[in-house]
Amino acid sequence: MKNKLKLLILYLIPFFASADWLDLNMPVGVTDISKEVFELHMLIFWVVVGIGVVVFGFLFWSMWKYRRSNNKTPAKFYDNHKLEIIWTIVPTVILILMAIPASMTLKKIYDHEAEEGGIDIQVVGWQWKWQYKYLDEYVDEAGNKQLSFFSNLTTPQDQYEFNRVEKGENYLLEVDEPVVVPINTPIRFLITSSDVLHSWYMSDFAVKQDAIPGFINVAKTKINVPGVYRGNCTELCGERHAYMPIVVEAVTREEYDAWLQEKRNIAAELAYLTEKEWTVDELLATGEEIYTLRCAACHQADGAGIAGFYPALAGSDIVINDKARQIEILMEGVRGSQMQSFAEQINEVEMAAVITFTKLSWGNGTEADSELVIPKDIVDYKNREDT
Repeated sequence: MKNKLKLLILYLIPFFASADWLDLNMPVGVTDISKEVFELHMLIFWVVVGIGVVVFGFLFWSMWKYRRSNNKTPAKFYDNHKLEIIWTIVPTVILILMAIPASMTLKKIYDHEAEEGGIDIQVVGWQWKWQYKYLDEYVDEAGNKQLSFFSNLTTPQDQYEFNRVEKGENYLLEVDEPVVVPINTPIRFLITSSDVLHSWYMSDFAVKQDAIPGFINVAKTKINVPGVYRGNCTELCGERHAYMPIVVEAVTREEYDAWLQEKRNIAAELAYLTEKEWTVDELLATGEEIYTLRCAACHQADGAGIAGFYPALAGSDIVINDKARQIEILMEGVRGSQMQSFAEQINEVEMAAVITFTKLSWGNGTEADSELVIPKDIVDYKNREDT
């Protein structure tokens, strides 16, 4: 017994030596609701502590008061109905009193009414990334193109698949496009999914809502403190469930307006780039970047794919010889497979570049013998669909 106790102490020493006690509790968060949830958590915590003190205090007092050395002759007694009624009524009253503040907080959490001056952002879960649509913001002056983008994990595969390099500070919690929102502004997240169940979880906002195909869950918040906040998908949604983080950047209203203008400038520049004469080297450089970020996880860095799951692009007849079919696959996806449509996920320049990259990589072909794809080919495909 003594040896087991010593062993337990030895196991616990590193924990107590390294634990940051301030991080053991629930985080306070940066919204009014998150602070109210924290206060409710602490209220219930101290109620439970009080119950524990009373119950265990009475237990230990009884053990001491009625120990054998003081009571040679055991007492004889039967049911005590008054005591049974008391220990039924008192916990019931305590539960009711605890339910009152909890219900008031839940009512605030589920208040989803839009507020004047607020922002609505649609959140769409994909395997395995998030799409954000700013429902009230547009990137062209005519108000035709809604501000929308995908947010993808940017942690290198060498960190999480192969452990070849040291893990970064924000390991598996870094993305190429964070959600940018203004502080002190009501924000509604309208959360849904394009494929399977996901869950959008941001502890600093006290927000956790399931993303369900064909259904919209709503979460409302107002962020009080500028900063970068990180969360995760918390619904097991497939093999890469761990690789779809959430990053929200809360900024001042002036910084938010500047970010919107930057998005509009990028959209205007993209319109020009689709008409530009691209060199093969420029397409290859952009294509390699997009392939590494969007495609390599499934089709592998060497284009070999994974037998039985993801087809190889190296040596593929479609990649080498069928330009139209390759464009169609990226635009429409492949029904019954995990190949999604990338029509919304990447722009015309990126799509043309990544197709060109696959055509000229892994021994598939050369510039001289390959039918390359340029951004205008993607624009023409989209215009054909519209007509």
